[in-house]
Amino acid sequence: MNRKKKVNQILKSRAKKKSAKLKTSNKPKYISKADREKMALEAEQGLNADTTDAVSVSVEEVENKA
Repeated sequence: MNRKKKVNQILKSRAKKKSAKLKTSNKPKYISKADREKMALEAEQGLNADTTDAVSVSVEEVENKA
């Protein structure tokens, strides 16, 4: 391989690597199955806590009005 071709090949590969690092991916970050289940449980518990808070607030309002 002659010298010019080798230099050009090295420069192209370096430029390619730099552009690959700068490129951002639109692909969502991977979340493991265990983490997804954990998040679902937390969300479910959060929803349950929110609904019980709302029920207790409405009961208190009714008691205060009476």
